[in-house]
Amino acid sequence: MNGIIEWISQPWPWYVAGPMIGLTVPALLILGNKTFGVSSSLRHICAACVPAGIPFFTYNWKKELWNLAFVLGIGIGGLLATQLLSNPNEIIIAESTMSDLEGLGITNFSGLMPTDIFTWENLFTAKGLLFFVIGGFLVGFGTRYAGGCTSGHAIMGISSLQWQSVVATIFFMLGGIFMTHVLLGPLMNWVGF
Repeated sequence: MNGIIEWISQPWPWYVAGPMIGLTVPALLILGNKTFGVSSSLRHICAACVPAGIPFFTYNWKKELWNLAFVLGIGIGGLLATQLLSNPNEIIIAESTMSDLEGLGITNFSGLMPTDIFTWENLFTAKGLLFFVIGGFLVGFGTRYAGGCTSGHAIMGISSLQWQSVVATIFFMLGGIFMTHVLLGPLMNWVGF
């Protein structure tokens, strides 16, 4: 059993992990004509929990229970991974990335999370309001406006040859690059990081 946990806890090479992720698309299509994506689960949860007669949430959400189980599995898998498979060693980050982060004032890490940003104390500050609340709203709005999240468009949409998914993925990437290299520094200075 220790050998299996040791094997699972190691980083897998791209040529193993990539095809495993990529094969979920044909598997879902073949096994039940289902599409892969995570953001749609929020709509299913709202449809199940808010029976207010809102047209957007009025559909047979019970047909999508597999999607809710999938998202629940992601959460449980993440919890199990942090409890059973966590690496006690310091994470290895490229020196160029580390110097960029230090330039933004991010120096402390706990696992994969920079503790300079992700703490309960930061949640109730201007920084937390901007990055977590407003940023979270913008991500949710953008996901809804784009008709899906990055995983849905980049993995499912592109592999099923949907032009709108190619466009959405290109703009997801451009937005991320623009945010990282143009807006992030001034925003962090503005909120006093």
